Amino acid sequence: MSVVVRFAPSPTGYLHIGGARTALFNWLFARHHKGKYLLRIEDTDPLRSTKEAVDAILDGLHWLGLDPDEPPIFQSTRFARHREVALRLLAEGKAYRCYATPEELEAMREKARAEGRPMRYDGRWRDRDPSEAPPGVPPVIRFKAPRTGETVIEDLVQGTVRVANEQLDDMVLLRSDGTPTYMLSVVVDDIDMGITHIIRGHDHLTNAFRQKQLYDAIGAPCPAFAHIPLIHGPDGTKLSKRHGALSVTEYRAMGFLPEAMRCYLLRLGWSYGDKEFFTDEEAIALFDLSGVGRSPSRFDMAKLLNVNAHFLRLKSDAELLELVRPFLADLGLAVEGEGARRLAAGMAGLKARARTLVELARGAAFYLRPRPLPVQAEAAQRLDPTTREALAALVPVLREQERWEEAALEASCRGFAEARGLKFATLAQAMRAALTGSLVSPGLFEVMVVLGKEEVLGRLEDAAAGRNPVAEGAN
Repeated sequence: MSVVVRFAPSPTGYLHIGGARTALFNWLFARHHKGKYLLRIEDTDPLRSTKEAVDAILDGLHWLGLDPDEPPIFQSTRFARHREVALRLLAEGKAYRCYATPEELEAMREKARAEGRPMRYDGRWRDRDPSEAPPGVPPVIRFKAPRTGETVIEDLVQGTVRVANEQLDDMVLLRSDGTPTYMLSVVVDDIDMGITHIIRGHDHLTNAFRQKQLYDAIGAPCPAFAHIPLIHGPDGTKLSKRHGALSVTEYRAMGFLPEAMRCYLLRLGWSYGDKEFFTDEEAIALFDLSGVGRSPSRFDMAKLLNVNAHFLRLKSDAELLELVRPFLADLGLAVEGEGARRLAAGMAGLKARARTLVELARGAAFYLRPRPLPVQAEAAQRLDPTTREALAALVPVLREQERWEEAALEASCRGFAEARGLKFATLAQAMRAALTGSLVSPGLFEVMVVLGKEEVLGRLEDAAAGRNPVAEGAN
């Protein structure tokens, strides 16, 4: 059997972490089994489904590298097919017209609330003759669900789960205006798309029982179900924005790499021994539903940052130079000419200290900023009258420096500090503030080599003369 899976989001909002992980698991399962991964946009709610949300979902999937193998199917274009199946069930005696009024349904709800139980339709029109229908009440079409026995799901993650059929009422298939309900549309679409495995969140498990009954009534084989655990926040509560549950595109704007997001999402609910980092090739080869746990996983921003830092360090310097360009542009900095040369030369030292492309851009900004360099407030404190005098005296020493190499520069600066009776650490921090505008940067002498002799001398002269503007948080 050729595996066919689908990711089926509702376009009522952005693509969030939970949805992205569901898409990833479907994508990996299809790739592992050399099958097909499809996308269905469940846009059956015209009031809540928006083009902007559809575009956001498609954009997020594309950035994650999870484009479907075929163009997406829009559920709203298939209403005629959904109605066709409902009417066939009606003709076969597997569904019936229900004329219960809104007042009757509200009375059922009130009774259920009073008795402390869920609302279930009582089946009052299940076996009645439509000739008894009250005038002016447009009917819904309800599924004639089995009333005895039980419905059993052999879930590939949750194991055997079952429900007594008496707990399930006769669900609506077509509303009174003729539009199909979610339950009907999903089953018909999955049948027509040839879906073999339904991999989705645990919150859909209760839907599986009704859907299994509908597959049986239609006479179609039921796909295998796999309901994956939900994602919680670090505190064990439902994941929300306060935990960092943002849209996938917001993570892109925060400077995360798509391969890092894929690796992190993979580990949210799935494991393979103690292995933490996976390439796409490894993930495809190893992924199987047997590795998915049953307990909710916990989203941890610190871990995501660590994973991103790992994949960022694996990037070549040339790749990072291109990836960081738009983030530097957000800071008003263009990567061109001498700045591009410096950035390329200094990338190895920069990427070792960054966890995201945003951090990389901020850390790299000092290589591109024009003189006089803005200096962070804390760094500016290291440029007091004593150190500024020392920097002024250091400039002619460095101007005579013939070998502009790290070891030679360090030897000269240490010798200078010793000759003046100045602690080398004090001099070094003042130099770092003058050259980078910060107290945190790649190695001081690495920075000096990357900047080049004339730029270093100019920046030291600026600091010695007190020309640097103080900018809180600037690099």
